[in-house]
Amino acid sequence: MALVTLKQILDEAEKGGYGVGAFNVNNMEQIQGIFNAAQELESPLIIQASFNAVKYAGLKFLQALMKAAVETYPDVPVALHLDHGPDFDRCKTCIELGFTSVMIDGSLDYSSKEKKKPARSFEENVRVTKEVVDYAHSFGVSVEGELGTLGGVEDDAAAAKVMFTDPDQAVEFVKQTGVDCLAVAIGTSHGAYKFKEKPIIDIDRVKTIHSKIPEIPLVMHGSSSVPAELTDKLNNYIVVSKGKDDQGGPFIDFLGKKYFIDRDYSIAKDLVYDLFFKNRLKKTMGVPIESIQMGIMNGVRKINVDTDGRLMITTAVLDVLHAKPEKFDPRDYLTPARDAVYNMVKGKILAFGSAGHAKDYKPKTLAQMKKFYEST
Repeated sequence: MALVTLKQILDEAEKGGYGVGAFNVNNMEQIQGIFNAAQELESPLIIQASFNAVKYAGLKFLQALMKAAVETYPDVPVALHLDHGPDFDRCKTCIELGFTSVMIDGSLDYSSKEKKKPARSFEENVRVTKEVVDYAHSFGVSVEGELGTLGGVEDDAAAAKVMFTDPDQAVEFVKQTGVDCLAVAIGTSHGAYKFKEKPIIDIDRVKTIHSKIPEIPLVMHGSSSVPAELTDKLNNYIVVSKGKDDQGGPFIDFLGKKYFIDRDYSIAKDLVYDLFFKNRLKKTMGVPIESIQMGIMNGVRKINVDTDGRLMITTAVLDVLHAKPEKFDPRDYLTPARDAVYNMVKGKILAFGSAGHAKDYKPKTLAQMKKFYEST
């Protein structure tokens, strides 16, 4: 079973009326935790790498880890997906290395040197996206496109302006590009710092888009829930370092600021204040699970999750190092980190409704998918 295209995953999800989690990965522990959960719950799976993940791990290393997982978990139908491919060349590279799906993010101009990337025009988005679609489909590989722009930060880049997806433009975009699924902007946001209060996700917009292009699975980006119990836990852990200045004066470093110790070696009052009243993470909220479930009821089939995985890993590592500060073997804290990812993914699979559906898949090869695209 194992390796399939994104189109196969999402078409089957459309038949069953459920969503499939698309989990971003950077290392072995994340991949193992995600696959362990999918195997236990007999769920299809999408694992994806952003281009910053590729830069971190190395494309060949990351691709090899993904392929190893595919071989190790043969009962899990899985698509290997490039998340937010910025241009044709990088999508092409991933296709050549065996990814079964790529996203071309034609909504933003990644060539801009500005940190907040300007939006491309509709016409330019169509041109960039269609170029990737034509190439990918010639190899049987699926393509995700995006129309509209989200708030927040993705891989150190942000949109200069948030623009919700126009339902009528979505119809024309799909018609002109031939994408297999469409990422829509409906009020979700990239990154950890999504919202200061509970967000309002535009489910009515999802309904309208789905009614106009019912054959195209929709994608929700920026859909981590950022649980308060995790952010609160992170803020309760205090990480400090100690040192001496050029004159030998002792200090404590906390959150990048040096607090010098008084002559009588009592700790400065401002350090005590900051330890109790400053947070590592700003107050933030994510996308409520019930909003995602409403989206699934109205045509959302792929749900992107990244930040929640990062939070689970970080809190698990801090749990170990806080309880047993003498530990220095990475296996002592990366094993709990892997287990934390596993538990997070299990919860998402159950919430999205994909548990038990692995058996529904009858995989097609890329060669078969190539013939399918040639015939349509």
